[in-house]
Amino acid sequence: MKRIIITALIALPILTFAQSNKFFRKAIRETNLNEKINLFTKALELDSKNLDAYFYRGIAKNDIGDYHGAIVDYSKIIVLNPDADTYYNRGNSRYSLKDFVGAKNDYGKAFEIDSTFIDALFSLGCVKYDLGEYEDAVKDFSKVIKKAPNQSKTYTIRAAAYKALNMPKRALKDYSFAIIAEPNAHNFYNRGVFYMDINHYQKANIDLSTALRINRNNTFAYFYRGASYLLLGKYNNAISDFSTALKFDSTDFDALIGLALTYYKIGDTTNAKLNLQKAKSILSPEKKIVTVDSFANTYWFQNQYYYFNNNIQLLLKL
Repeated sequence: MKRIIITALIALPILTFAQSNKFFRKAIRETNLNEKINLFTKALELDSKNLDAYFYRGIAKNDIGDYHGAIVDYSKIIVLNPDADTYYNRGNSRYSLKDFVGAKNDYGKAFEIDSTFIDALFSLGCVKYDLGEYEDAVKDFSKVIKKAPNQSKTYTIRAAAYKALNMPKRALKDYSFAIIAEPNAHNFYNRGVFYMDINHYQKANIDLSTALRINRNNTFAYFYRGASYLLLGKYNNAISDFSTALKFDSTDFDALIGLALTYYKIGDTTNAKLNLQKAKSILSPEKKIVTVDSFANTYWFQNQYYYFNNNIQLLLKL
């Protein structure tokens, strides 16, 4: 009798492990995320040391937006057996919760454990950028570029960091490197917008036109190219682009202001007043706009202030 009891006690853990493994394998194949989580939970109820189940359940929780739950699962693994992938995934969940400091620490640990983990280093640079640590972000992106020189997104975000550091020449060089690495609409658009920022309107116009030849559905490219046409004195082209931008989004107050400014420049005060009134009704539906400061949230106020201020004062008097 004792022998039978001993055999049963030995068999029980084996059967439990087998059943846990069955739930785990089924969960891996499952496509419904909630059911996947349910199956991993059943596997863990039978085998609480199944770190793979915690890992994949964490991924599924992250994918349904349960970032806190994902962090709990990843943390259980890190306590027992920390590895680069788990730190990286927990960093992603923390980033989704805008816990940038926590994400920074996790991405840093992931790269510390595995110095070949380029995605972790790139993400580390991105979160440093979000924290305003632009110099350190540039250093991380530079390391990524040394290891993977053909990734255009790294040049683009390093360019943004250089821009934040008021280093326009280096930023422009990186926007150009991004185009060399991948000459797509997105990269031509980014450099075009940067050219607008540094008042190189003709070059901006060329890049934005290239972006639109590749992708005709970029509403922002129409707006910025319209702005470049306006500032270059090509008013009919500006009207065409601002009007196209408004076909994509009729509430685009920046495009409406652009039309108002352009019509004013060609002496069409009726359309200038009409479009300005539309923009004002969107910007401040309950208040009457009488000063330039009421346009503080617009592209024109923030990026083309002197041009805008000189013309809007006259427009407001119409």
